[in-house]
Order: sequence, then C-alpha cells, then structure tokens
Amino acid sequence: MLLHFYKMNGAGNDFVVVDNRDLSLNLSQDQIEHLCDRHRGVGADGLLAVEPAENGADFKFRYYNADGGEAEMCGNGARCFGRFTAALLDEPAESVSFETIAGTLTAELVEDNIRIAMSEPFDLQLDTGATVPGLDAPLRFINTGVPHAVAFVDDLPATDVVKHGAAIRFHEHFAPKGTNANFATVLSPDHIAIRTYERGVEDETLACGTGMVACALMHHLLTGAPSPIKVDVKGGDTLEIGFEKDGEEGFKNVTLTGPADFVFEGDIEI
Repeated sequence: MLLHFYKMNGAGNDFVVVDNRDLSLNLSQDQIEHLCDRHRGVGADGLLAVEPAENGADFKFRYYNADGGEAEMCGNGARCFGRFTAALLDEPAESVSFETIAGTLTAELVEDNIRIAMSEPFDLQLDTGATVPGLDAPLRFINTGVPHAVAFVDDLPATDVVKHGAAIRFHEHFAPKGTNANFATVLSPDHIAIRTYERGVEDETLACGTGMVACALMHHLLTGAPSPIKVDVKGGDTLEIGFEKDGEEGFKNVTLTGPADFVFEGDIEI
C-alpha cells in the first residue's frame, strides 16, 4: 500500500500527518511505529490523522506517539494539525476547531504562528512526594491534556533528561499509564526554559506543547508570574503560554502560541 503523507514540525517537535477524512486508512500500531522510525521510516515524534468530526467541530484529531500508541492530545501536534486543517476548509478562515480525546480545541492563525486554545488543566499536585535517585528537586504534577510531571532544576543543560525522565515516566506513583517528565529552570520572572522526556517516544524531544503549558502554569503557581509566560525549548524556539486563574489553583482560557511549519510531503510503501 502506498501512503501519501505530509511532514510538519512545531518548534522542532515533528509529525507525520495523514488525511483520513474518508476513513480509508486503518493503520496498525506497528505501521505507525514504522512510519515514525527515523532510520527506516519517515521519522517523527508522532503521527497525526485528520478524520471527520463527530460532534460539530470542523475535524477530528487523532494523535499517535512514535511507539504507535494513541494519546489524548499533543500541544505542538495540535498547532500543526490546526495549520494543516485550516488549508482543508472550503472557505479561508482565521480559526479551525477539532475534536480530541481531551476535548474540543480551537486553533487560531496569528500571523506566522498558531495559537491553540487548550483544554482546562486538572489533577494538580504541587508536591507528589515521589522521588528518583540523583534528582534533588520536588516532583510536581498537572494534566494539561496529557499527564506531566515537572521538576525545577538549577542546571538545566547538565540535567540527565533521559535517565531521570525514564525514572519519572515509569515511577509507580504515575502508574499504570505513566507520565511525561519535564525539567525547567527560571530565566527571568516571565521566562523559563524546559527540556522534556516524552512518554511514548521514550526519549527527550526538541519540544512538547502540553509540557510547556504544564511548566508555565507550575511556574505561576510557585512564583506568581503573570500571564503570558515565555518558554524556551531545546529546539531553539520560544513559545508563549497564556492563561487566566480560575479559583485558587485552577486555570481557564489557557493558550499555546508558536510556530507550525510544513517540511515536505511524499509517498511511502507500508
């Protein structure tokens, strides 16, 4: 079978994108894993599939990690999905809506960037009590569409993201589904830098949208930093997280703004 695909990236977080509006594709977990393989496939952190909406949005968003397993959401993937699907609309529009497992999201075209209105975070834990060997920092937790642990560290470049990230991802506190693991440092009151170990990729990635949101919101809770908060990622981009407080520890109107770029398109035998 010859599959037509597109390659996109959001702040270095890269994706294979397929148009499955006719529901003719039924890719297996092995096929998705092969497509995301950087040596024998296209190479990506995950796969995005466009499907017809079921509950009134413009499209349905399906996201699969590089291991072929489906996940609830992906912030950078959602921005790429928004850029991609906006071009599929019958009439030009400044925004597009899509249904995800984590809820219906809206992507807004803001000059060269895409702004995603994220789902409301939940399951906040300012101190999980979980520890991993060699990491001297409290592990905090929040679900921003997918689960994220957050540790603020003094020396981000020297942090062993793969070692500590894997230990956190598979920690019994986050069982059975596990969690993504983020390491952050404060650059200035409204500016942080992060590195992320992604569940399903099982490695550090150049960026993670929901991880940026998790770290920015945690930074606000710990320091009172106002919205918006700038976030530097390993891929070299700086993105912006906007939010409003909703009660003592809740948030609403959470947004993620940053680039979403087409890289190339092609065909591959699967």
